[in-house]
Amino acid sequence: MKHLKYLLLLIIAFTINGCSVYNFTGTGKIDAKTFQVNYFQNNAPLIEPGIERIFTQKLQNLIQNQTNLNLVNTDGDLIYEGEIVDYRISPTTATADQQAAESRLTITVNVRFSNKNKETDSFEKKFNFFYNFPGTEQLVGSKLTAALDEIFERITQDIFNESLAKW
Repeated sequence: MKHLKYLLLLIIAFTINGCSVYNFTGTGKIDAKTFQVNYFQNNAPLIEPGIERIFTQKLQNLIQNQTNLNLVNTDGDLIYEGEIVDYRISPTTATADQQAAESRLTITVNVRFSNKNKETDSFEKKFNFFYNFPGTEQLVGSKLTAALDEIFERITQDIFNESLAKW
């Protein structure tokens, strides 16, 4: 009975210690305390006003919600910066009378990630995703908001995975 208590205590100690290296968001041990997300400029040939602000905020929120890093305005251990380089609406399928049956909004974001504590993790990479919608509709109002939400959710998660989760 006495040995069982020690064995159980040892198992609990290893379990608690193991949790400091891996967490539920999929990140390993992050060698940083702060992060900053610089404003992502909209340099796309087709400009949709305000999407740069929405994207910047969504990336900040995702990192804050999935890590214990503190958001700072300057001198962050991890720095995310870049620009929206493409915002494109194109037909994906056509009807018999050559009308767009379905259209696709594609957004591409160029990201420069710097890790001051581990330079080998730094990168520059383009991330993109798309949203399909009926070719007879216009992307305005709540439809545009839904499209941006879906696209930015995927792009910010891909950036998170590339920079912190290493998936």
